[in-house]
Order: sequence, then C-alpha cells, then structure tokens
Amino acid sequence: MAEYQLGKWDLSELAKNPKSGEFRKQIKELEEQAKKFEKIKTALDPKMSSRKFLGILRQVEEISEKMSKIGGYASLSYSSDTQSDEATSLMTMMSKLGSEISNKILFFDLWWKTQIDEKNAKRLMKDTGEITEYLAHKRLFAKYALSEPEERIINTLDVTGISALVKLYDKITNAFEYKMKIGSKTRSMTREEITNYVRSTDPKIRETAYKTILTKYSENKGVVGEIYQNIVLNWKDEGIDIRGYRSPISMRNIGNDVDDKTIESLLFACKKNAPVFQKFFVQKAKMLGMKKLRRYDLYAPAAANIKEKNYSYNKSVRLIFESLGKFSDTLEEYAKKVFNENHIDSEIRQGKRDGAFCSTLTPKITPYVLVNFTGKSRDVFTLAHELGHAVHSQAAQNRSILVQDAPLPLAETASTFSELLLYDNLSEKISDDEKKIMLSEKIDDLYATILRQSFFTIFEVDAHKQIGGGSTVNEISKTYLQNLKIQFGNSVDLSEDFAIEWSCIPHFYHTPFYCYAYSFGNLLALSLFRRYKKEGKDFVPSYTDILAAGGSKKPEKLLAEHGFDIRSPKFWQEGFDYIKDQVKALSVLN
Repeated sequence: MAEYQLGKWDLSELAKNPKSGEFRKQIKELEEQAKKFEKIKTALDPKMSSRKFLGILRQVEEISEKMSKIGGYASLSYSSDTQSDEATSLMTMMSKLGSEISNKILFFDLWWKTQIDEKNAKRLMKDTGEITEYLAHKRLFAKYALSEPEERIINTLDVTGISALVKLYDKITNAFEYKMKIGSKTRSMTREEITNYVRSTDPKIRETAYKTILTKYSENKGVVGEIYQNIVLNWKDEGIDIRGYRSPISMRNIGNDVDDKTIESLLFACKKNAPVFQKFFVQKAKMLGMKKLRRYDLYAPAAANIKEKNYSYNKSVRLIFESLGKFSDTLEEYAKKVFNENHIDSEIRQGKRDGAFCSTLTPKITPYVLVNFTGKSRDVFTLAHELGHAVHSQAAQNRSILVQDAPLPLAETASTFSELLLYDNLSEKISDDEKKIMLSEKIDDLYATILRQSFFTIFEVDAHKQIGGGSTVNEISKTYLQNLKIQFGNSVDLSEDFAIEWSCIPHFYHTPFYCYAYSFGNLLALSLFRRYKKEGKDFVPSYTDILAAGGSKKPEKLLAEHGFDIRSPKFWQEGFDYIKDQVKALSVLN
C-alpha cells in the first residue's frame, strides 16, 4: 500500500507553462470569445426564442470556465509561492484580464436583471433546467435596481465613498504597531502575531495580549468609530432609502438567497441556547483550575498539562478516508481523487501561503486543496474540513459552472460534516486524555463559529438601528458590552475594556451581516449530523442529494425536499442538542 507523503500540487491540468505559446493561445481564445460575445448585445430581444437564449447562456458558461481555468492557475501558483516575482506578475496580469472579460459580458447580466418583462422572462426560463432558480434569483435584484445612469453614479461615488472608507479602516488598523512584553523583553508585533498569545497557557500573557489589542483600538476609537458610523449610514441611505430594501439585514439575506424568516429563526435559536456554552465555560474554568473564566481566558488550552498527540500525514489522510468511507463509499472516492490526481499542496515551505483552502475552478476539474500540515490534531481536522469542500464540489460536478457552488449559508455544510465524521471515528480510537483535549478544542470552535458569530449579527442589527437614529461611539460600545453580557451570562467575568471589541471585527466594516453565514453553515451541519446519528445509512441519500444540488436551488426549498424546515427554530435546535451532548460528554471525562 503506497504511503501518502507531504508534497506540492501539480497544476499542469490547468496550464503547462505561462511562458509557452500554448498559454498565450489560451488567453487569445478567451479574448476572442469574449469579443465575439459582445456582438450579441444588438441581438438581445425579450421576444427571442428560448433556444437562442439557452445558446447565449452556454456561451457565458464556456467563457466562465476558460477564465476560471487560467485565472485559477495564476492564483494557485501565487498561493504556492507568494515570493515569486513571476507568480506575482502573472496574478496581476490575470486579475486585469478577468476584469476586462467581466466588463465585456456584463451587459447580458444587466439586460436579464432589469430590461426584460416578467412574462418573457418566465417563458425564457422554462427550458433552462438546473439554472432556472439561479436566473430567477438574479431577477430578484431588479426590484431594487435603479436606472442605468443612477447605477453608474452610485458605482462611481462608491470608489471614493464606502470603498474608500473600508480601505481607510484597513490602512489605519493594519498600520497599528503592538508592543508586548514577554518575559523581560518587549517585542513589536503585528495583530496576527499577538493574537496567537490569546491561546497561551499563561493567564497573564493572555490578558496582556488582549489588553494590548483593545487598548490600541480604544486609543483610535474616534476615527475607527466614525468610519463605522458612516459605513452604516451609507448602507441605510442606499439600501433602505434609495433601493427600498425592508431592513439593513434584508439586503444581505437577499444576496444570500435566504428568507428573512429563516435568519430570524436561526438567531432566535442561537440566543435561546447561549446557556449551552455558558455551561461549557463553567466546566472549562474547572479544567483550568480557576474559579471562573475571565473573558481573557476564553481560548486558553484547557488541557495544557496533557501532551498533545502528533499524527503522521499518511495516517491522517487514511483516517479521513476511513471516516468518509464509513458514511459513504462515493464521498471517500471523491476525497481520494484529490490525492490520486495530485491536486493537494500539503508541505510547509518558505513563501507558501499560510492557512488552508479548497479551490473549485470548474465542474470538469477535481478541486485543488492547500494545507500547511504540521501533524497537530487541528491540522488533521483542517485537512478533513478542506476535503469536505472538495467532496461538496465533486458531488455537484454535473451542474453548470453557474450553479456548482452552494450559496454562502450552505457553503460550510460538507466541510463541517466531514470534521464531525472524523471526530466520530477518532473518538473510538483515542485515550480519555486525548479525547478531553480534542473535545474541549472542538467545543471552543463550535462557540467561535456558531454562538459568537450569531451574537455578532445580533449586535449589527442593533447597531444599524441605533446609528440610523443618531448615536455616539460610546453608545455603540455600551450596546456591544450588553450583547456580551447576554452571551456569557454569569459564566465569564467580563471587563469593560471589551466594550470596544466590535471595532476590531473587520467583517462589520467590509461585509455587514456576513457573520451569520458561519452560524448557519455550522449549525446546519450539526443538525444534519444529528439526523444521521438517528437514521444511520438511510440518511446518506438525502445528504448526498443536498450536496449534489450545489447552488441550483434556494436553501429553504432544497432542504424542505428532504424534510428539513430551516424556517423553524426547531430545526436549528437539533444542532444545539448535539452541542449539549458534547458538553455533557466532556463533563463525564472531567
């Protein structure tokens, strides 16, 4: 049996050599095809035949696939060596090409969204099969669209308006220099470097790390607070007052193709279940030998005195295959394909991008996975997570490129589910001490990706309302501190310095109301996993069908077809019942 070894991926399926004539030919073909597509503009007619309309859509798919292939080659080459001048130059060139191609075909998207009556739109969608709902979703935005001159004015002013504010926030906060004393030495650090210390085994270091970050934001609260207030007012002025959306969060919900009621149910269930995690924080304090956790201790390693186990790469890969295989042979084969085709970059080396990701370029090509594997248990789970994304993409490989990707709230389903299968498999093979570390880390992650993210969204709903009615930075901070008090109850000691933490969260500035997608995806996976534990193998066809749908159906409709009502808080409760069981299991181990 061949051993799986750390290594670098093979990108030759995308392009052989960016300096070759063949690569230039790929670019030329794409440019010519986009140029040819532009000529369709004069032939666009709401009364065209459905066959002609379908032919135009096929051309959009073809252009998208070709661009994705060569653009993907550039971005994956850059990720595998960010220090390479050649890769950086190619990345810049392909970004420019991508923008040019998008602009050349944009007219068709605008025509479909805003310049065609409902009767003809329905007629043309009759024969579009799996992309019908995708096309219908695009037309939803027509209701909120303005005239072409007005849209042009907004686009032009956004560059020096909201986009400039976001850039300004990034520029200011990325320039922050943090000085932190470790032992007898004071070191200068970046935000990323200092954040590592919030997981230190030393409570004083954890406190110092948090205080260093929060003090910097507090000192600059005037400017970062003013930026946030203006972003929120811009969101309201354009979205509510000009375009006519129902509420600030509705704008995000419609973009994510989910109903307001679904998100209201999700947030209601999260708020109601805060005590589940509060119980965990009380347990964690005992594990750390503390009377009560302080907010500074939230991410402290709970089993610092237990030696963490290391996993070889070969063993990790085989464990993941085994975990998927116990659930479904098909999903195991999808994961194996990534390795068989050498579409994985797993070794650590100078210049390679940090972190991990899965990149799906076209339905016809097996996804590419990047990880930085060190052998820690969290690396094994990261690998399972990214392979879950790869499995999701391949389950939907018969879909059009326009609908292969699941909508944002469903995007984390297979990745989280894959981690749950691995944990389920591993927990049968490890000692109680190892299980204690793994389970504690797992519940930490569930808190960070579910409860914390949903309370971020609850804060945003309150903050947008508050700022819309006129507010100060100090009042926004009071609202945030109150949000934390409800989240933690009496389980955690909360100091006033955390009131400014909201200004440290880039998502609030970059993409308002983005955070609930994490809660949605993770809680959905937990609810599905709980069903699997009840129904066993009978659940497998439902799960694989959900993955195979990609983005071809609205989440509510897709899940209703399999007996799940995500508009109801009861559905989300199943996910929390799973977390309750895990917290109970941890208390038995202590």
